[in-house]
Amino acid sequence: MTHGRYDDTGWLEVICGSMFSGKSEELIRRLRRAKIAKQKVVAFKPRIDDRYDDDDIVSHDDRRIESIRIEDASEIPGYVGSDVQVVGIDECQFLGPKLPDVCEELANRGVRVICAGLDQDFMGRPFEPMPALLAVAEYITKTLAVCMQCGKPANRTQRITQSTERVVVGASEVYEARCRHCFDPSEPAEQVPVEAAKDDQEGGAR
Repeated sequence: MTHGRYDDTGWLEVICGSMFSGKSEELIRRLRRAKIAKQKVVAFKPRIDDRYDDDDIVSHDDRRIESIRIEDASEIPGYVGSDVQVVGIDECQFLGPKLPDVCEELANRGVRVICAGLDQDFMGRPFEPMPALLAVAEYITKTLAVCMQCGKPANRTQRITQSTERVVVGASEVYEARCRHCFDPSEPAEQVPVEAAKDDQEGGAR
């Protein structure tokens, strides 16, 4: 990691949680507030995430903000000029192992970096590189969804199709928010429509 010049105005914020917990919504809210304050903002999203829009970061409730699509975290510094004050990054779990170093470098340069992503995969395992981001962040927000089985606070993401790939991009046709008691990674997808299962095999996860 290249530290370069340290600036005490930079820091790292991480927003994490399950699907449908409002991570992207919170990221968009913070970025919009920075723009209202007339700060220079640049936002990024993984190229793989094209569920709601090719370019914008879009929350499940259709809030959105303009972003740059990238394949890998190593592309981010090339878009962050010396005038950029705030960087937002959505779906961080898809951007590879270099992301923590990139975020540290930007924060050390004086940039406010806001990351959002899943902290657990569909098996309930830590979803890299989120654990590394959480370890070095100054501020952490854990968002909770509502369990779609019992209505209790949910921090797990239940896949409801039969795909076993770790990365499968989708929304309510592929995933449900579940609490720890209703979450079951071995649950068979007997009630999933054939169309949803087919979409799962062809494409994309969150």
